[in-house]
Amino acid sequence: MKKRKQFAVIGLGRFGKSIVNTLVGHNCEVMCCDIKLEAVNEMSSVADHAVQVDIMEPHAADALGLNNFDVVIVAIGENLEASIMATLVAKEKGCPLVIVKAKDEMQRSILEKLGADRVVMPERDMGIRIATNLVTSNVIDYINLSDEFTIAEIEPKKVWLDKSLQKSNIRAEYGLNIVAIKRNNRKKIIVSPRPDEIIKEDDILVVIGESKSIKMYVNN
Repeated sequence: MKKRKQFAVIGLGRFGKSIVNTLVGHNCEVMCCDIKLEAVNEMSSVADHAVQVDIMEPHAADALGLNNFDVVIVAIGENLEASIMATLVAKEKGCPLVIVKAKDEMQRSILEKLGADRVVMPERDMGIRIATNLVTSNVIDYINLSDEFTIAEIEPKKVWLDKSLQKSNIRAEYGLNIVAIKRNNRKKIIVSPRPDEIIKEDDILVVIGESKSIKMYVNN
């Protein structure tokens, strides 16, 4: 039987709770913790383990066993000192992947310098996604992988229809790599499509490329 992936979520605000609920829904093993007992009690029936802990207390995090988890997600955000402490503890314990929430660019810069493997800014990122979807009718959804690279779902241009991926010349013209095609109202997903795959009218193309390439596609 395949081993369930193990996650630790530190901080149970709205962001932390949504992370826990989503991970549990994907059959992951989740331990979550927060300084507030009310938040811990709320998630105790959802997560595999829910613990009340003040991450700022000396040695308080030792009992969490963060080194046993595949990923530690620091979802504190609003308390920079606590977020820093949780990040440092997770890295010190040897967790292979530490993802941390930041509320602004200053926090992001600090947390990256402290060794966070990935820093997310959910409020900013969601705002960007909503605004982009409102002003670009041909981009269905997208996610920034970094400041430079983006993965997006796009509608094919009319000139691409009934052509193969190779003949549509998408990579050469826009610098976009097609990693999947969603077909039949998303019921069918073709992963790593072949160069001779024909683009159909109702297809949704999942592409990855530099953010500037996505913008070039949108503006043409």
